[in-house]
Amino acid sequence: MNLPNREAVRHQAMNRRAVLATAFSAIPLAAQTQVAKNAPVKPREKIKITKLETFLVKPRWLFLKIHTDAGFVGLGEPVTEGRALTCQMAVKEIEPYLIGKDPRAVVHHWQAIYRHAFYRGGPILTSALSGIDQALWDIKGKALGVPVYELLGGPTRNRVRVYAHSGSPDQMKKQMELGYTAFKTGPAKQRPSRYVETPAAVNYAVERFAAMRKAVGDTCDIGIDFHGAISPALAKLLIKGLEPYNPYFIEEPCQAQNHDVMAEIARGTHLPIATGERVFTKWGFREVLERKAATILQPDMCHAGGITEVRLIAGMAEAYYASIAPHNPLGPISLAAGVQLAASIPNFLCQEQVSLGEGYIKEPFKVRAGYLELPTAPGLGIELDENKMADKIGHDWKNPESYDADDGSVVDW
Repeated sequence: MNLPNREAVRHQAMNRRAVLATAFSAIPLAAQTQVAKNAPVKPREKIKITKLETFLVKPRWLFLKIHTDAGFVGLGEPVTEGRALTCQMAVKEIEPYLIGKDPRAVVHHWQAIYRHAFYRGGPILTSALSGIDQALWDIKGKALGVPVYELLGGPTRNRVRVYAHSGSPDQMKKQMELGYTAFKTGPAKQRPSRYVETPAAVNYAVERFAAMRKAVGDTCDIGIDFHGAISPALAKLLIKGLEPYNPYFIEEPCQAQNHDVMAEIARGTHLPIATGERVFTKWGFREVLERKAATILQPDMCHAGGITEVRLIAGMAEAYYASIAPHNPLGPISLAAGVQLAASIPNFLCQEQVSLGEGYIKEPFKVRAGYLELPTAPGLGIELDENKMADKIGHDWKNPESYDADDGSVVDW
């Protein structure tokens, strides 16, 4: 085997450098300037976190700004619905750890915030961590001048499908005119569901779903969310009645805490079972996957651990041939984080949303033929519109308190 001599190797290296230099010099000066602008902070330059700022936003959200001495501000949503003030205090307790640190060590900070707490996980602590994680990724993307999905391996698709919440055939038809091709509804009922219901109650729910299917046809998808408020026995009856109308998925057919019961329901139907909005971190989703309780996972970007953790959950799901449909009944920052994740994973299904950001961000998302285009701006790709948000600051939203009309007992919301 003939090895090249030292002089030949040096000559080849010089040629490579010359080619690269020539290639860059061929780029117009304006484009070179733009490249420099796209990466405004060099890897060795120091950045420090200076302040964490949270503020309540109507209707029930909590927004976070992480400020840095480089001028970048990262955005996140660290909120548990109905517990905004509790999450706000949790972020305040985490703040001393982050002040003065480089925000770009995103995964390191995730590990420190999670593991240095003796009591780990749960809806409050992981929601606080989730919003912080979103904001740190936003800063990192802005510092490098690229969307977050580029930092996660680059795009796996060129647009992201979304679905709309809907409650009637007429509403679905109007949403179709706005560009939606996928929807989610709940089981129709005339009173809160009991453990065992009458045939009339079951038929009522099935007939209302059948009307929705007829209204939008077979080319649209309709998921149905039981919201964990249905007993396992009743869920089986409803699912059997709904099967002829091919729901997109059955979400939380019963309370999500018992994965074994949900797995039993999943084995009794060919319809996809979805769950995840009340499951936290990779450890929680491991149990769902191992028990085969669902084939569609719905981690919430604001609850499950943020972008860092949901990316790992997606990888676990891929190994079980399960798909990811990020849960999001919250604001546009949560949606932006979900879109960045959806753009970077192979097993994405559909993104939930209740707000495209009108009145909150400068360039709201737009639905075209059922999809959102991938953002091209750095970080999460959005910027708050402080002027339009001025009348939306502050709220006192609480979870509804529901009781049975016949006997006054507590019913699930």
